[in-house]
Amino acid sequence: MVSGIYAWVKFMEKKILMVIAPEKFRDEELFVPKKHFEGRGIEVTIASTKTGECSGMMGKTATADLTLNAVKVGDYDAIVFVGGAGTPIIRKEKKALDIAQEAAAKGKVLGAICWATTTLAKAGVLEGKRATVWVGDDAEFGMKTSEYLEKQGATYSDEGFVVDGKIVTADGPGNAENFARAIEELIG
Repeated sequence: MVSGIYAWVKFMEKKILMVIAPEKFRDEELFVPKKHFEGRGIEVTIASTKTGECSGMMGKTATADLTLNAVKVGDYDAIVFVGGAGTPIIRKEKKALDIAQEAAAKGKVLGAICWATTTLAKAGVLEGKRATVWVGDDAEFGMKTSEYLEKQGATYSDEGFVVDGKIVTADGPGNAENFARAIEELIG
């Protein structure tokens, strides 16, 4: 009876939202994870403060499909914030902080790489979590990025990438592939 009967299991496609600055996002921190995710059949949507062309620090461009205001966190399995010199542009947006808070509250996988980890810290979602970040001076906060994470209740780690529960952080482009793998593993 079992022979000839095939159970068709529909694989529900996983979806990841990647948030980038409209200018000066770090190219590798977007494109390395994006390529990794898409190579595994994961749908990637890019959001920024505007739709259309956004420019990276290293000369590449990406197209933002959505504005931050159009993001529906519930539509995604993971939300990933991309770093680079444009991080303060995203970090000042209340909607970006709201997205991080809602993702954490809904138990979504939440990622940030390089300077973008400070966005998660500012959103208050790193309290009691281990995290890493690109370490440098942050003019907005008047301190090192690692100090800001600790001020916001995180435990700073100098590891290249850190997974704490459903939050994944990485220190920069050199760990973009490890970062992507960790996120992929968490979303199953």
